[in-house]
Amino acid sequence: MADIEAVQGYFGRSSQLIEQVARDRELLAAVGAIADHLARTLRAGGKLLFAGNGGSAADAQHVAAEFLSRFAMDRHPLPAIALTTDTSVLTAIGNDYGYEHVFERQVRGLGRKGDVFVAISTSGRSANVLAALKAAREIGLTTIGFSGANSTEMRALCDLFLAVPSTETALIQQVHLTAYHAICGIVEREMFPAASRPKA
Repeated sequence: MADIEAVQGYFGRSSQLIEQVARDRELLAAVGAIADHLARTLRAGGKLLFAGNGGSAADAQHVAAEFLSRFAMDRHPLPAIALTTDTSVLTAIGNDYGYEHVFERQVRGLGRKGDVFVAISTSGRSANVLAALKAAREIGLTTIGFSGANSTEMRALCDLFLAVPSTETALIQQVHLTAYHAICGIVEREMFPAASRPKA
């Protein structure tokens, strides 16, 4: 028999955090600012690069797919790349240069001034994410970070930053996912207003 109290406890912590961030004007403003910047970048012909490790790698792939395929409406595909998917690239760079460079080398090779690099790290301490942020800043990409409460070093490397007020990895990821979906919805509505209007 499952521990119902443990299940209730987790759902309680989850809902409490969601309610907390729903009232956090600074965090909500960060979501809006990130969405606006991504829309401006895409309108100007730039592309979006996403990276993270583990669950954050899955999130990078998830959100890149929402932009490149679709989120809530049929519209033109938007250029977004997850730097977490090509095993040949990841293993080549990891073998030749070290795992801390697996995203940094891709940012240098694929990124161009005017693009955006979105870094995801719940701890804010992932060495390969921090190296990629430094490279992105060097070559003129806008840097955007998604992290948790303890992310001082990562925050310093980001032009726009969303910090979830928690140190519990799974809960941080839940808020990140909610934020990604809000951002995708805003970008679609800003870029494709005709498609977002209900048909007569």
